[in-house]
Amino acid sequence: MKASQAAVSGRVRFRPTVADVDLDAIRHNARILRPATAELMAVVKADGYGHGAVAVSRAALEAGATWLGVALVEEAIELRNAGIDAPVLVLSEGPPGSALAVLGDDITPTVYTDEGVDALVEAARRVGREPPIHVKVDTGMHRVGLYPPERAVEFVKRAVSRGCRFDGLWTHFANAEDDEATTRTQLDTLLEVAGRLEAEGLRPRYLHAANSAAVIRYPDAHLDLVRVGVALYGLDPGNGLASQAGLRPALTWRSAVSAVRRLPAGHAISYGRSYRLERESVVATVPVGYADGYRRALSSRADVLIEGKRRPVAGSVTMDQLMADCGGDDVQPGQEVVLIGRQGDQEITVGELARLVGTIDYEIACGIAARVPRTYRGGNTEMVG
Repeated sequence: MKASQAAVSGRVRFRPTVADVDLDAIRHNARILRPATAELMAVVKADGYGHGAVAVSRAALEAGATWLGVALVEEAIELRNAGIDAPVLVLSEGPPGSALAVLGDDITPTVYTDEGVDALVEAARRVGREPPIHVKVDTGMHRVGLYPPERAVEFVKRAVSRGCRFDGLWTHFANAEDDEATTRTQLDTLLEVAGRLEAEGLRPRYLHAANSAAVIRYPDAHLDLVRVGVALYGLDPGNGLASQAGLRPALTWRSAVSAVRRLPAGHAISYGRSYRLERESVVATVPVGYADGYRRALSSRADVLIEGKRRPVAGSVTMDQLMADCGGDDVQPGQEVVLIGRQGDQEITVGELARLVGTIDYEIACGIAARVPRTYRGGNTEMVG
């Protein structure tokens, strides 16, 4: 194979910018978050929140997860193509044309419309199997789900009469991290719906509501199954819950210095020349930029770690590179740069970057672009994704 072909296939990596994922941290978090009285679903949508869905799925299953959750039918198919045969729930109703693929790959669908049920029934006739369904009820999030909840008995009866197997009933909390009143109202609504269904002889195998924040804050919401997303990766669902639960961040994003120049005081750095040196300084160029998901809004606001010290991002983050002000230190090309993670006694967290740009941990992790290779440690074999 030619070197150029190998580089395209991912087998050769030239640029030092990578996202390292600690699979032992994933396992640790899964074990902490799995309740004694309920099963655990590892939510691995959006390529495992930017960590790599296949590798994270395997680690979570090894640590006791029994289900996987995804947002898209395509994400479920990716897991099946990787040889993962654990139960997979698609968390939104599949779009038109997807039902045959769902049932053919033994994927569990979520439904909340009559049209969604009808598509599954038609696909089930073609593949000769009984379609299992998890019915999502909108109890107050108002994104998707069966609404109003009072329709649940009629809806489930119709689905069962058409040949579906009623395996799950669930809802999603809008703000379990900081709004107990709303969360408990949503939970009560789901339990009321479940009670009405049970009175009609319709009891699902799985009743589930708890997301990451609710797993930590509300043990009475654990029910039969908990759905753990952001917390599985050691990221904070909000209000410091990750630290409170003893979770470990799984992600380190690192690069290396690619160029160094010593510049006199008064020189300006990068596009727009908005960052001006107050003293003679060593400026290090790092091959990572907003095309990699390192947000342009972090320009002149964030720090990176070089030689165990915080170094300000100097001026505008460009598409493929950023510059760091290293003061009077003699930094050299090839030295490690940590964008997220720990170096020496210093640490830059996903949450720190999120706060700087006014967003949440989820968006920072999910935003690390596909062109940044994922490498894994703590697995049975060394992997690069």
